[in-house]
Amino acid sequence: MTTPEQPQIGRILWQDLTVPNASEVRDFYAAVVGWSHSNHDMGDYSDYNMNQPETGETLAGICHAQGPNASLPPQWLVYIYVADVEQSAQKCVELGGRLIDGPKSMGDDIFCVIQDPAGAVAALISRDSSSQES
Repeated sequence: MTTPEQPQIGRILWQDLTVPNASEVRDFYAAVVGWSHSNHDMGDYSDYNMNQPETGETLAGICHAQGPNASLPPQWLVYIYVADVEQSAQKCVELGGRLIDGPKSMGDDIFCVIQDPAGAVAALISRDSSSQES
């Protein structure tokens, strides 16, 4: 089995927005920005991939504030790749930041949401080492 290439440390890998009214907000951004959208199956419901209309490339996500996303703040959230989410989360708290959510698994990744000392929020993400031990 081949291992996917590791992203660069510090790289922003993804962005999404989690809100209670995801369908309404999806339609808002489709009209304002021009994105198309497609469903992203979450089991009992669908979140939304926001896509570049000409190519279909997925650029961002708009998510319902439920299930695994219930505790995420309603703002555009960037996901920054780190070597070890748990170590980075601990360092965040040591340096005056706050852990808002997680760490928790998401497929082969682990992520958490932090708030820096100025109040800005970001997600940290890395490969989940426990999922690669097979």
